Amino acid sequence: MFTGIIQETGTLLSADRNEAGKLLRIRAIETLSDVSIGDSIAVNGVCLTVIAAENGEFTADVMEETLRVSSLGTLSLGDKVNLERPLRADGRFDGHIVQGHVDGMGEIRSIEAAVNATSVQVTAPLSVLRYCVPKGSITLDGISLTIVDVGRDQFSVSVIPHTWKVTNLAERNVGDSVNLEADVLAKYVERLLGLQKAEQIDAGGGTPV
Repeated sequence: MFTGIIQETGTLLSADRNEAGKLLRIRAIETLSDVSIGDSIAVNGVCLTVIAAENGEFTADVMEETLRVSSLGTLSLGDKVNLERPLRADGRFDGHIVQGHVDGMGEIRSIEAAVNATSVQVTAPLSVLRYCVPKGSITLDGISLTIVDVGRDQFSVSVIPHTWKVTNLAERNVGDSVNLEADVLAKYVERLLGLQKAEQIDAGGGTPV
């Protein structure tokens, strides 16, 4: 489990094709301080498994399906990527519950700088927007952010200067794709309510009023 609090930005060194998908090699420093083979690292919000790590670099396999449903397949050499190690059992929970499972991709519609924050508007598929509420949580390229408002096909977030500085958001442009993960708690609530309604229908033999 992750929290959406980015530890550092790494640099993509190579992205080689293989039979299963791609092999990503990423330069990092803080993230690799105690990493072991088989550990997980979230890369732009996607949970990947470390298969090699040495000399300030780590390598991870990315399956074809992951390349299809996330923006990892569009990365270019030299791109900055957000990195986060999983939360330790005795760690401080500063963001929100993040699984590292991308629900869909969004596209940056606008970026507007303000005095104390930067407003970012992102278009998103309905499969993600259905879980978005003002003041709720959303993960944008692995970053835990608070939703400001939600529209018919988009949502907006307000990014404080610190987050803007320590993540790759500062290098993003209008039109760029971003990985989105909705709050898992909203998904569980939807599922439980759906099961409850189904049980009521089964018990009453019809649609509940």
